[in-house]
Amino acid sequence: MTYILDDKIKIGVSACNFGALVRYNRRGWDRIGLLDREKNAFIWTPVCPEAMSGLGVPRDPIKLVNGTGDDFWQGRAKAKNKRGRDVSSELRAGAESCLQALKRADVEAFAFMEGSPSCGVYRTTLKDKRLGKPPGVFGSLLLRNGFFLIPVVDLDSPIKWWDWRRRLHAFVWLKRAVIADKNDIYAYWHNYKFLCQEINDKEARAIGRELAGLPARLTDEAIDKWRSAVLLLLRQPVPEKRIRASLAKHCAYYKKHLASAGEACVLPRLTSSKRDFVAAVLNLEKIAFAQGVEFAGSPVLYRGR
Repeated sequence: MTYILDDKIKIGVSACNFGALVRYNRRGWDRIGLLDREKNAFIWTPVCPEAMSGLGVPRDPIKLVNGTGDDFWQGRAKAKNKRGRDVSSELRAGAESCLQALKRADVEAFAFMEGSPSCGVYRTTLKDKRLGKPPGVFGSLLLRNGFFLIPVVDLDSPIKWWDWRRRLHAFVWLKRAVIADKNDIYAYWHNYKFLCQEINDKEARAIGRELAGLPARLTDEAIDKWRSAVLLLLRQPVPEKRIRASLAKHCAYYKKHLASAGEACVLPRLTSSKRDFVAAVLNLEKIAFAQGVEFAGSPVLYRGR
């Protein structure tokens, strides 16, 4: 069974990648524009914890000292600018303000600026300069509050965006889903397991084995534990080589089944422009869905306006 999302997902984004010139050196990019018309399938909320901290633009670059963003929130690490000034209190206020803005907007995902000591999640190094240990200050809040996380630079890659997009849809659907009993969990896992195995086969199979040990009557705590495990798996970064293998597998599967149904099957080509690549993938999904072909690697599709 393929689930259908019919409303636009709300995504937060590091403002410096939404065209706002708010970086410390008064620079920025419009990476969301790279999605072309598909950007209109989402509602965007740009935020910048450093700008909201009151440090201004331009400003001295900052770095984490004596720990990670997690340590920062525990009071064990500090944020300092290049002059050595402690700006921890300002950055704390800016990060908390941005988090509240995301919550007010009902944001469920965030496209973050990797490498930043503020927004970075898996890396806090820019231009070979180590600015602390990951995650960053705001990145720590994003992880802790369970947002689906997308490195904004991956929007430059058609194949990486295809992967993040299908996982984003699956993440949001499961996060919102009403799970009442064991049968519901089995039904969702039946549709999600193949995608999860493509992300991390070992962890996905461990989740599958745990299903056998679930009691007949589940507590809310047990349901939340299962849901959290799958959501965490869905947002794990995946090497591009593995993504390419997944896409090739699914294209071959669709070609075989669509050909038997008498449908023309135009496969997406990685050498084509980003716009053409995305259009080919979306068209392939649309045709397959209309023919009742199961989406093992994309259990949730967006069909809104």
